[in-house]
Amino acid sequence: DRFAGILVGGVVLVALLALIGWGVLAHNWLYGLINAVSVLIIACPCALGLATPMSIMVASGRGATQGILFRDAAAIEQLMRINALIIDKTGTLTQGKPLFETAISLRGSSPEDADVLLQYAASLDQFSEHPLAVSLVQAARDRGLAMLHASGFESLTGLGVTGLVAGKPLLLGSATLLQESGIDVTPLQDQVNTYRQRGSSVLFVAIDRQLSGMIVLSDPLKPTTAEAIQVLKQHGIRIIMATGDGEKTGEYVANTLGISEYHAEVRPEEKLELVRQLQQQGQCVAMAGDGINDAPALAQADVGIAMGTGTDVAMHSAQVTLVKGDLRGVAIAQRLSSATVANMKQNLVFAFVYNLIGVPIAAGVLYPLTGWLMSPMLAAVAMSFSSTSVIVNALRLRHRAL
Repeated sequence: DRFAGILVGGVVLVALLALIGWGVLAHNWLYGLINAVSVLIIACPCALGLATPMSIMVASGRGATQGILFRDAAAIEQLMRINALIIDKTGTLTQGKPLFETAISLRGSSPEDADVLLQYAASLDQFSEHPLAVSLVQAARDRGLAMLHASGFESLTGLGVTGLVAGKPLLLGSATLLQESGIDVTPLQDQVNTYRQRGSSVLFVAIDRQLSGMIVLSDPLKPTTAEAIQVLKQHGIRIIMATGDGEKTGEYVANTLGISEYHAEVRPEEKLELVRQLQQQGQCVAMAGDGINDAPALAQADVGIAMGTGTDVAMHSAQVTLVKGDLRGVAIAQRLSSATVANMKQNLVFAFVYNLIGVPIAAGVLYPLTGWLMSPMLAAVAMSFSSTSVIVNALRLRHRAL
C-alpha cells in the first residue's frame, strides 16, 4: 500500500511534467499529450499494484489446500514474525473429547452414590456445549441415568457452571469456583492430586452448598501434538501453555510435551493479560485456542489461530483457522508466510524496475538521442508484459514445498 501510494502521485507528476515539458520547451503539445498518455498507460494498471495482492491470493489458495484458512492478508504477513506462541490445552493440545473416568462421592463409596453425583452434574451440564459437559451427559446416558429437572443455568467462563437441580443449588467446576462461594475443597485434595499427576481433569461438585465429591475426566493428547511442538521450537518460537486446568494437570501435560513455560488455573482475562504482557516485552505473539474462553486472547494477539474443531466464537475472533485442528499447521502456515513475503518483495522489485525503466522512456527521454517516442499502443504491450511477469512469479507459490 505504501509503495502504491507513492507510485500514483509519482506517475501523475511525471505525466504532467511530460505534457508541460513538451508543450513549453519543445512547443509540441501533441507530443506532450501522447507522451503523457503513454506514461499513464505503462504505469496503470500497474505491476506494482498487483505485486502484493497476487501473492496474497495465491498464498490463501495454497493455505486452503493445506487446511489453513487466512481471514486477511495481514495474518499472512504477520505469521513469519511471530516469536512467541501461547497455546490453550483442552481441544488444542488435546483431542478436545474428554472421556469420563470416574465419579467420587464424599457421601459414600458405593456405585449408587457415584451415579447420583454424576446424575446431578449431567442434569445441569446438559445446557452446556463445553467438551467436558458433553462427556458428562453422554456418560450419564450410557449408564441409563435420567436427567433431573434443572433451571437457572449459568456458565462462568473459565470457572464452571451453576444452577438448580431438583430444587437444590449446584456448583460444578474448578476449585476456585467453590472457594469463591465459601466451600472448602481440601477433603478431596489428596485424591485430586493423584488424578492430576497423571494428566486427568477434575471437576468439583457442591450440592446444596456442601462439597459432595468430584468427577474425573481424561483428555488424551492429539497424536500430532508432540511433533508439532518440537517443530515449532526448532523454528525458534517460544512456546507457552495456558490452561484453566489445575497445576498438577498442567505440569503433567507440559512435561510430557517438553514445554518449559506453562500457566495453570488461568481465567480468560488472565490469558488476555498474558498476551498483552508479552507484547509489551516486544514479542510478536500468536495465540492458539479453540474455546469461548480463548476468544479475548485470540483477538488481542498479533495472530490469533483457532482450531477448526472448536467453537464458532473462537474462529470468528481469530485471523487463522486450522481446519483439521492440527498444530502442525502453525509451522506450515509460518513457512507459507515467509515464502509469501519473499514473493511479494520479488514482485515489488520486478514492478519497480519496470517502472523505473518504462516511465522515463514513455515520457520521451530517449527522443533527444534516438528520435524515438513510445506510442500508447507499445506502452500497453509493455504494461501487460510487466503485469504478466508479476502474476507468473506469484503463481510459483502454488508449487512451493512447505
